[in-house]
Parts: sequence; structure tokens; C-alpha cells
Amino acid sequence: MLRFAVIRLTESLIVLLLVSFAVYGLIGLMPGDPIDIMVQSDPDLTPADATRLKALYGLDRPIIERYGNWLSAAMQGDFGNSRVTKRPVMEMLWPRLGNSLLLLGISTLLALVIAIPIGVYAAARPYSLPDYLVNLSCFAGISVPPFWLALLMMILFSVTLGWLPAGGMGPVGDDSWAARLPYLVLPVLTLTIVSIGGYTRFMRASMLQTLRQDFIRTARAKGLGETRIVWGHALQSAIMPLVTVLGLSFGAVFSGALITEIMFAWAGIGRMIYDAILASDYNLALVGLLFATAMTLVGNLLADIAYVWLDPRVSFQSLEAGR
Repeated sequence: MLRFAVIRLTESLIVLLLVSFAVYGLIGLMPGDPIDIMVQSDPDLTPADATRLKALYGLDRPIIERYGNWLSAAMQGDFGNSRVTKRPVMEMLWPRLGNSLLLLGISTLLALVIAIPIGVYAAARPYSLPDYLVNLSCFAGISVPPFWLALLMMILFSVTLGWLPAGGMGPVGDDSWAARLPYLVLPVLTLTIVSIGGYTRFMRASMLQTLRQDFIRTARAKGLGETRIVWGHALQSAIMPLVTVLGLSFGAVFSGALITEIMFAWAGIGRMIYDAILASDYNLALVGLLFATAMTLVGNLLADIAYVWLDPRVSFQSLEAGR
């Protein structure tokens, strides 16, 4: 376990280093910089002022040198300040992270609670009418664009029925859970509907393959009931591919719900990265993207740990050898 953790930590640090260099380089090659934007917005600033400010902030130096200075400061825990708000980027990151965790954590949990039983039910009755209906519903859910579904939710529940607010984080001046709950319903419902189709398809395909395995035939030959076979024996093996999908999509918790967060004005980390790029707040965008990458790596590690926990045949030594 310790050897596996050390190897994965080393690999993760190398990946983060390469991603930070790539993202910093791409941002540095973009036309314009914060000083140019400042000059354009303030007619009192002269080209000489711009040159002096660029020298002051090190923007006149080669990009490799600038990256080295940023990396040295980041390794000491200083990730810089936001150009727009003048606040430390980590101070801005943590509240947005909590909002994204709340939104996507609830929606993912609801999607799994719904998708796993439906996928198992469809796989236990392959090519029947319920199976066809489940497949049709899944394809419809996968095909629906999130922004279009969000608009439909707003029109139905906010405009037509007037049951729920169309967007926002909560009423001004009231941060209680009771006040924020109505604002959470529509974005959670949208993300849940969008996710159910894919999870159900993965669960159905994996369960179909598992039900054809030899140990399932042996269980049936011993006279075990179909319900016990499906839920007691096949489910544990069939859920493994779904664990892989969840691990790979773990980074979406921090950056992937961009469309939903924008549509419902939800102050999450995905929207923060989007706003930072539009405002040329490159330091905030860089740290946000690196954090999303780090969370994707954490998701992969958690998926490997879940493999060992769910399947006794899998060990950390086998995972290490298979890499």
C-alpha cells in the first residue's frame, strides 16, 4: 500500500508539473496581457507607463523565466493574487470549491441511486419491452444538451409554475440552508437528468457481460434464486466499470459543470475559471485548471482503492504491475 501510494504521488506530481508548464505557456502566448488591458481601459496611462509596469511585474522577461519564478513561489504556497479582485487566489478558490462539491455531489449521488437499479433491471431482462424503453430513455438523456435542459427547467418551474427561482445562490443577506435549498433544486435536477443516461448504459452493459460469466452459471446450477444471483453475486463485479467512469469524471466536480453553473448563476469553481478567462485573470484561471487536474488524479487514485475494496482478486501489487 505504501509503495503504491508513493509511486502514484510521484506520478501525480510529474503530471501536475507538466500541466502547469503547458497551461502557463498557453496563457503566456495569448495575445495581450493584464498590463495591455489596463492601458486600454485607462486613457491616462502612457506607453512608458505600460513598459514600466511590465518590468515591475516581470512581464518583459522570457516566459521560461516567468514560469520558473511562478513555480518557485507556488512551491512555497504562494499562488499569487487575482488581477480583478486583488485577493489571493486560494482565498477565492475554497468557497467556490464548496459550492461545486455541494451541487455535483448531490446530483451524482442521486444519479447513481437511480441509474444502478434501472441498469440492473434492464440487464436482467435483455431485449424485452422494459429494456428497450430504458435504452430509449438513456439515449434521449445523453442527447439532451445541458443548456437546453436548463432552459426548459427554468421555463417550466420558474416562469410557468413559479415554484422555484430561476437562478442564484440564495436570497441576499440570508445564507441559511432553508433559504438556499430552493435555489439548489433546478441545477441539481438538471445535472442528475444529464448524468442518469450514461451511468445507466454503463451499468446495463457491465451487468449483461457479468451475467454471462461462468460463476453466474454455477450459481444458477446450484439452484440460487435469480434475485440473489443478480443483486448478491453479479452486482459487485458489474459495478467495477462504473467505478472507473466515476474516477475519470471526478475532475468534473471541480470544472465540468460549467454550463449548468453559468445557466443557473451558481458560484462554483467551473464558472470561476470561465469568468477568470473572460476577464484575463490568468493567475486565477491557471490555479483553477491545475486544481481541476489534481482532483482528476485524486479521482483515479480513489477508483484504484475502490477496486481493491470491491474485488478481493485485485491487490495494490497487481495494480502497480499493470501500470
